[in-house]
Amino acid sequence: MPHPIWQTSRFKLDLSQPKVMAIVNLTPDSFSDGGRNSAMSAALENAQAMLAQGADILDIGGESSRPGADPVSVEEELNRILPFLQEALTWNIPISVDTYKPEVMQAALDLGADIVNDIWALRQAGALQVVSQHGQCGVCLMHMHRDPQTMFEQPMVGDVIEPVKAFLSHQVSLLTANGVQSNRIVLDPGVGFGKTVVQNLSLLHRQNEFLALGLPLMAGWSRKGTLGKITAIDGQAPAAQDRVGASVAAALIALQNGASVVRVHDVKETVQALRVWQALKI
Repeated sequence: MPHPIWQTSRFKLDLSQPKVMAIVNLTPDSFSDGGRNSAMSAALENAQAMLAQGADILDIGGESSRPGADPVSVEEELNRILPFLQEALTWNIPISVDTYKPEVMQAALDLGADIVNDIWALRQAGALQVVSQHGQCGVCLMHMHRDPQTMFEQPMVGDVIEPVKAFLSHQVSLLTANGVQSNRIVLDPGVGFGKTVVQNLSLLHRQNEFLALGLPLMAGWSRKGTLGKITAIDGQAPAAQDRVGASVAAALIALQNGASVVRVHDVKETVQALRVWQALKI
C-alpha cells in the first residue's frame, strides 16, 4: 500500500484520510475560471472561502495548462503568484505551487511553499535539481503526452495504462536516485493531458492499477473536457462551471479507486459528497 504520510516542506500530511486540494488559478486564461482571481484581493478572499469550505491544500497556479494555452514568461508567472504566496504562507496551511519552471519552483520554495505540482513531472532542465536539493518539499509528478499546445493534435494511441505507469515509474526512479525520498512523492496519471475520452475513462476505471507503483495518487478530474463530452445534451457540452455534478462524481469514483488527493475547483460540493462517502465507511 502507498505510504500514508506525504512529507512536504512544513507539514506531514496524513493520507490515510483523503485530502481535498483546492485550485487557485491566478491566471486570466484558465479553461474553467480564468480571470476570476486575477485581482489579488479577490484571489485571497476566494482561497480563504475554500479553506472555510473544507479544503486541505491550496494549489496556486500562475500559468494556464489548458489545451492551446500560450506559455508565459518566468517574470510574469512570478508576478502573478509571489504576492499571493507571501500572504497565504502565513495561514499555516499546506501550499502547493502548480508550475513546471525551475526558477518559479525555486522562488516559491525559498518563500516556504510546501509542494511542487508539475505537469511536466520535473522534465524541464533544472527542475529535478531544484526539488532534489530542497530538504523535504513534497512533489506531484503528472503524466502529460506532448505539451499543452499540441497534446490534442496527436493524442495517445491505444491502451494508456502501461505507458503512463512506465513513465511515472521512470520519473520516480530519477527522483529517488537523486536523493528525493519516496514519501515526498505523489503521482497523477494526467487525466485530460493528451488522452482521448475513452483513455481518460480507462484511467479512472483502472486507476487502482497505479497503486502498484507504491505511491499515493492524486486525481484531477475537476470540470475536465471529458466530463463535458459525456454529459452533453443534444451534442452540447455544459460549460466548465456547469460540470460540478460530474466533477464530484468523478472525484468520488477516483477516491473509491484508490486516490488519496483530489484536486478540485468546487470545494464545498466535493467536501459534502466526501463526508457522505466517509460516513458509509464507518
